[in-house]
Amino acid sequence: MTAPTGRATGEAGEVTVHRCTVTVVRRGGWSWGPDPRGLVREVIDTLPEMLADHFARQLTGDGPDVEITEPVTVTVRAGRAHAPAEVHFAPVPMVEVPGGTLPDAVPCGESFAEAADPWEVPAPAALFGELAERGELDALLALLPAETLGLYALALLGADDAAAARLLTELARRAGPGAPAGHLPAGAAGDGAAAPPEPLAAYAGPAGREEAARLVRSLTGPYDRTAGEPAPPGGGAAARATGEAHVRSVLPFLLVGPLARIGYLDAVGPALAGAELAGDLPLFAAALAYKALGVTARGWRRGEHDGEAAAAFAGLEPPVPEEGLAAFARAVRPALPVLDGVLALSVCRGHDPADPLLLGGTDDGLLLLDAQGVFPIAWASDTAALLPHWRACGRPPVLVCDGPLPPGCLRELASADVPFLTGVRPLRGDPLVRMPWRTPLWTGAARPLPDPRLAAGLPGHADRFAELVTALVTERRAVPLARDGALERTVTLAAALGLSTIAWTLWRDRETPDPLLALDRFADLEATVRFEPAAVRVRVPMGRRHADLLRGGLLADVPDVPWLGGRALTFSGG
Repeated sequence: MTAPTGRATGEAGEVTVHRCTVTVVRRGGWSWGPDPRGLVREVIDTLPEMLADHFARQLTGDGPDVEITEPVTVTVRAGRAHAPAEVHFAPVPMVEVPGGTLPDAVPCGESFAEAADPWEVPAPAALFGELAERGELDALLALLPAETLGLYALALLGADDAAAARLLTELARRAGPGAPAGHLPAGAAGDGAAAPPEPLAAYAGPAGREEAARLVRSLTGPYDRTAGEPAPPGGGAAARATGEAHVRSVLPFLLVGPLARIGYLDAVGPALAGAELAGDLPLFAAALAYKALGVTARGWRRGEHDGEAAAAFAGLEPPVPEEGLAAFARAVRPALPVLDGVLALSVCRGHDPADPLLLGGTDDGLLLLDAQGVFPIAWASDTAALLPHWRACGRPPVLVCDGPLPPGCLRELASADVPFLTGVRPLRGDPLVRMPWRTPLWTGAARPLPDPRLAAGLPGHADRFAELVTALVTERRAVPLARDGALERTVTLAAALGLSTIAWTLWRDRETPDPLLALDRFADLEATVRFEPAAVRVRVPMGRRHADLLRGGLLADVPDVPWLGGRALTFSGG
């Protein structure tokens, strides 16, 4: 790969690259588009011009050739359509010049790259702005409770007033005609409001923010976080890990890549920053890790090696404080619907409407899964909260599995014209009809009879649903001391998605993919974790499992991991 010109004319010389590796990382969504290889070709075609421009000063005029013997990393962050890309050149630690020294015009350590700025947790405005660009902001806002809308409306004031106005608009719409419209920003008045709205500029400064907090409380009711409850001490004050650690299970680290691919990892930092909990990101990581580690004995007792692995995954020195986890679970509750919504939207985008969904009761709620691969979609307290996800998936048939369903669940499904099939006996008054099948099965009375193949597949799907609930909900508790189960549900969804992605990637062509396959087959795969200033390096023993993971692309580097202070997570074999 060269950029040919002549030195004799004073023009730039040429750049010769002897070895080049190109990695394209997708953030958000499930599709590479119609021409995946074209993306790589486009990157390769632009590299010569970028290198020539970057090293133009060093390549003009006479002088010895400059040979760079250490790797040069070029990171290109693609912008919106027709927007220029953002290009970064990693610092080059060593430069050799055969037969001489560097010319004065090329001072070592400064000529090739600027010093990187310290990494900071992205603000909520970055997340909501990206969702708005993708056209998914309104869909996410529709999934958020009023408490969460109020939290982020305040967090966005002054940083992204347009997004703040949309959140306040949604709050006012839900409040109805009684909303205090005289204090709402322009365009955010509730239905039937008579007083003229005020602009968002009225909420600038400390006094304006307090007025905005008062407005949010009037729309959402009592709200501790807007009243100034301090964030609990946790991961921000805990000792960060250094040196090297040996973990008995690398599985939590394998979840990071799949979560990064759907944009979930990019949402974690801004979501917690909006709740003033950015310093507790390691505690979120520890809770996530526990879902992929050993069984919690008696509902609260962890294995010694599980605590060490969770601490290493979170970038902390063991042990992870259980009291800190419980306090974090209480404080982070209003921020979690954002993460749940990002996960749900990503799975719904990739669902084929011809494939069924699985629905079942668990832990005082309803869990909705994609039957193909058992990908989790959402976990809600009632049927109505899951209907938007069913619509986003293309209104597919639903298989209702055995389990403790909330009262009226089947009746509400039938009323919403959801095509469902279940072996759960209906209650008196449920508008269901019995199917002609060898075992008792029911469906909605107002719907045509489902495809008989769904009836044949229902027992197998129900078994996988029950096994997933037992393994990830009953047997493994992320925060056993927490009074509220919101964080438990959020990390269960995230861990299940990561495990499902691993199983789907590796085994979908030879057996039915199931997240528990990944949990069983990689639970005892050990690793060595080394903490460095710019990266956290995970070394996995060579063997069949390492080869499978490498072949499936599951050992790709993951940049900007939020709970690791923005460091990259890299994998190697050895």
